[in-house]
Formats: sequence, C-alpha cells, structure tokens
Amino acid sequence: MKRDLTLVLPHVIAGRLRQHLFPGDGLEAAALLYCTEVRGRRRRWLARDILPVPYSACARAADSITWPGEYLETAIDEAEKRGDIVVAIHSHPGGLLAFSSTDDDSDRLVMPALWHGTDRACGSAIMTPDETVLARAYRAGANALPVDLVLTAAPDIRLCWHEDITSGRPITPPMAFGSGMTEWLRRLSVCVIGVSGTGSIVAEQLARLGVGEIILIDFDCIEARNLNRIVNASLADCGQLKVDVIAASIRRHHPDCRVVTVPHALGTREAVLTASEADLAFSCVDTAEGRHIADRLCAALCIPVMDVGVTIPTVEVAGKHRIAEVCGRIDYIFPSGSSLLDRGVYDAALLEAEYLARVAPDTHARRIKEGYIRGVIDEAPSVISVNMRAASACVIEAIARLFPFRETPNAGRARTIFMLAEGEEETWPETAFEPRSAFPLGTGLCEPLLGLPALGVCRSAA
Repeated sequence: MKRDLTLVLPHVIAGRLRQHLFPGDGLEAAALLYCTEVRGRRRRWLARDILPVPYSACARAADSITWPGEYLETAIDEAEKRGDIVVAIHSHPGGLLAFSSTDDDSDRLVMPALWHGTDRACGSAIMTPDETVLARAYRAGANALPVDLVLTAAPDIRLCWHEDITSGRPITPPMAFGSGMTEWLRRLSVCVIGVSGTGSIVAEQLARLGVGEIILIDFDCIEARNLNRIVNASLADCGQLKVDVIAASIRRHHPDCRVVTVPHALGTREAVLTASEADLAFSCVDTAEGRHIADRLCAALCIPVMDVGVTIPTVEVAGKHRIAEVCGRIDYIFPSGSSLLDRGVYDAALLEAEYLARVAPDTHARRIKEGYIRGVIDEAPSVISVNMRAASACVIEAIARLFPFRETPNAGRARTIFMLAEGEEETWPETAFEPRSAFPLGTGLCEPLLGLPALGVCRSAA
C-alpha cells in the first residue's frame, strides 16, 4: 500500500465548502482551508477550518476567478498561530475534473507566497459540483505532488483517489461486495482497537475482505478462559499477546496485508500515535475509558469510528438468574458529528467509576469477570455467536458507508441495536443525537495528545 498524503475533510468542513463554492450562479468561487498536519509513515492533512473568500471581493466567471491577496495574507497570519497547512481551493462549476492551465498559472503565483509566508508545505484543490475533490501539494512553493486521497468523513465516507481521477478510471465507489470493492479496500488503512471477543472477528473479516493495512491495538494476552470467543486462538497461544496471535493468523491467509501490532492499551502514546495513521477505526473495547479515547481520536484526528458493544442483561426470579435480553449495539461516529458521549454510551460517572476500579484492584477484577453477562460472574461465557452477529453488523456498517448500497440514506442509521430475545432491530438517525461534547476538531497530535494530560510527553507507556 503505497500512499504518502491524504487530505481529510470532516463533515462540517465539507458542508461549508460545498455551500460557499457552489452558490448556484454557475460561477467559480474560492476559499482557503486551514489544515493540521499529522506526520507518521504517511502524512495526513486534517481540515479544521475554512476562510471563505467573499464573492464581492472576486472577479468571478464560469471558468476562472481572481481574488485579492489580502485574504492570502489573512490565511498566512492565522496559519502561523497554529502551524497550519494552507490549501487554496476553488470550484469548477462546469464539472472539469482537472487543473486547467489557468489554475497552473495561479499556483505559480500563490503557492510560493504561501510557502514563504508560512515556511511549510501548502496545497491547492478543486471541487466539482458532485463534490469530487482533486488536490495537489507543494513543497518549497514549487514542484506539485499529488494528494493521493481526499477523504470526506461524513455519514457516507467519500474517497477521491488521485490515481483514479488522473488515469480516467471510474471515480465512483464500485458495487459493494464485489471484486471492485476489494481493490478499493487494498488502499486503506484500518485500525482495530481491542482484538478480543468482537475485535478478533472484526479483524478477521477486514483481512478476508482485502483491507491493505490493519493496525491491531490491545495490551492483553490470550488466556484459556477466552479461547471460546477469540477466533484463530489455540491452547498453544495462551500467554501470547492477542495482537501477535491475530496478526500471525492474518499473515497466514492474507500475506499481502500489512499488519501493524501495538501491544499497548489505547490510552498510551504508542497506541494513539499509531492509530493516527489510519483512515478509519473500529472500537471493540469494553470500557468507558476506551470509548472516551475513541471519541477523541475521531475528533482530533478526523478518523471515522465504528463502535460495537454486546451485553446480556439478566433478571433474578425466585433466586435464579434468567436472560432478560441479548443485545448488540453498533454506533457510527464521524468528526464534527455526535460522539459516543453525546449518545450516552458512557458518561462522566462511568469514567470515574472505572478509575476507582483501577485503584481498587479487587473491584476492578470483579467488573472484568462480570464481562458480557450483567449480574452473573462467568469467566468463560459462551457468547461467540452473539459476538459474530455484532461484529458482522459492525463491518457491514463500514461497507455501507464506503460503498453505499442501502435503499435509505446512511444518515438514518447512526446507531443500530439488535435484540435477539425480542427478535427486533432498531435504528436511530444522526439527528436523534445532539453534538454537545464539542471535542476539539482536527487538532492532530498537538500536546498533550488528544487533550489528555495523561498522554503528555512526560508519561511513558506501561
């Protein structure tokens, strides 16, 4: 999987761009994007804000636009405060999906000014009426390099591949579940957080679907008591790290897949830094802290997240426990949308309770043993069938976002809950949840990581 640079447009930024760049008069419009750069094995530019160039300040035509340099100066001043990358973007209302000679001439003037003004890389981009984005980056203000992927993180995950646009290949997503889908997935990096009961099944599906890179994050080791719900684990694996066992299994049947293992908890610098390189993530954790960090990953690093949970609540009748319900929940969150905190998946009280459990090991051990079945201590619950149902629904949710196949819009399925005892499935739209938590958008890897003091540079991971 050879890819150097991705530009990520969160839903709110993409919406503001679309509204400004296409006012409905058929004339070109322009804006400047402020982007946070994330550096790792690959670079990611995270669009965090937009400076619209007023229509009244421009000389606008159907195939050209001229705007005053004062807005460039404003963008440079603002970028200097935060160390932003600036990307100049304008519309092609006629639908031309290529940089014109006029665009090339403009870049020869604008890009050196941005480079000298900010002393860092910069970029230019065009957007067509169907919201396809083609972008290029400049170093030292010259020598344009392609932005390999422009990813719009919204209810649908939109992928605009530079190589497809410039080679004349189809730029729309291929049909879901076909070989064309496999080819697209080979270019993606996907992070799986937690590779136990549901996470191991999610990772197995992603590998067999053809995902090009899978990042596995889990600090724990295989134990005999969880062999009945971790796929591809055996007695011989007991005592080994879960990430190593799952990685070895993937490499046996999918040797072309790059597997990156992180044998640390999500709440460590190593895990966050590696997760920052992913295009999307699956949260398969069972703690409020894990989901809280997944929320912050989504916002700060502009990574869409699928979160999955399984629970079997019980009631006591005549001194005996019986199952009240068998539930699975899948939430899809995207940067600038509602968070897991907003949706009540966890709250501050639960975060505090988990902290107290960590400093009171006996209490913490009991909570872990209770596991899936609420109210009953069972160290080896037989839940793999429920896990598979939930993990499959979670992966299909990701497929539906990348390769839309549903008859109804994906925005109507922000959350899905299935109830096996009642034999029902319920869904909630994104509009059912109010985004109130306001985790900072597109801050990247600024210190402390994710805005959490515990992830500051002075803390070493266990």
